[in-house]
Amino acid sequence: MNKDNKIEDLTQLNEDLENYFSNTIVPQLFVDADLILRKFTPPAMKQFDLKPEFIGMSLENVRGNFRFPTFINNINTVMATGKILEKEIQTTDLRWYQMNILPYHVRKENRTNGVIITFVDITPRVKDLKEQERLVLEHELLLDTLAHDIKNPLLVLNLTFGLMKEVKDKNSQKFLPLMQNHEKSLIEIKKIIHDLTESRWEKQKYQASSELVDLPSILEDVRLSLAQQLIETDAIIRDDLAVSEFNFVRRKLRSVLYNLIHNAVKYTPETRPPEILVRSFIAGDYIVVSVKDNGIGMGAEDKQTIFEKFTRATKLVDGSGVGLYLVNTIVKQAGGKIDLISEPGQGTEVKIFLKQS
Repeated sequence: MNKDNKIEDLTQLNEDLENYFSNTIVPQLFVDADLILRKFTPPAMKQFDLKPEFIGMSLENVRGNFRFPTFINNINTVMATGKILEKEIQTTDLRWYQMNILPYHVRKENRTNGVIITFVDITPRVKDLKEQERLVLEHELLLDTLAHDIKNPLLVLNLTFGLMKEVKDKNSQKFLPLMQNHEKSLIEIKKIIHDLTESRWEKQKYQASSELVDLPSILEDVRLSLAQQLIETDAIIRDDLAVSEFNFVRRKLRSVLYNLIHNAVKYTPETRPPEILVRSFIAGDYIVVSVKDNGIGMGAEDKQTIFEKFTRATKLVDGSGVGLYLVNTIVKQAGGKIDLISEPGQGTEVKIFLKQS
């Protein structure tokens, strides 16, 4: 191949690349090995307020447009390792993106000569996950509280009517008919409450069909739901998942992980960033999912009551005292068990044992 042909081929390749970057609907950047911004797509120009004159400038000079504290460090890591990096980021307009940094390989020279960075808008997904978690928590709390708070008064009424039956004074001719009407009404009310809080709710809450769930995927959903808190606290979540797939109800497993990780972040002192380790492994007939943190921990007395409704380890942190109660309810109803390991000031580890048939 002569020199003219090579120049023609390079010109064509550059033209193809220009056409690709000009027409793609995805925000993308091309940064070379010297951290020089070489190309960006029109969506990236709009999203990050980039200008044509930025082409050829060092990324250090335009990093204010991106506002990601570890942006350049992430790029350097990819170029040093040659491995793809994926993470969720929030832009200055409060939108969420899945950022993928891919190494740009020069195969003939066997080296990485830059990176291509792609941004996928996941804002709707994050909002949906947060709204879903809020609605699930409110729904479960409302119906469980309804069952708990209404059944007890009805029991008292029932006992009262029983005592009224034993009254010997039969002088009033209206006493017996009124008593019968009250009993009939009581039976109807109990039936309505039963249908609402037990029959229908049991089918929805505890008898949802199990499926083959993907634990890393559910953990990723939880990360996204808690993304704002994780960023604000500089929380670090690591995982060691020896078991990735097993049978369980996806919604319930997600609720369990959400509550445990949320508590781990919430009950870590502001003097240190939360460090959370999520593990999964097999122990006999159980799949064990463990969430361990470096938070405030708790003493023996708190460990005895922490899974009761409206109970919290400390009143210094906002909360309803419902999260661990729901975790315990979900696990116990599924035939599982919970092991709690904690000491004051030494963090907490919650092990969820899920029975596998």
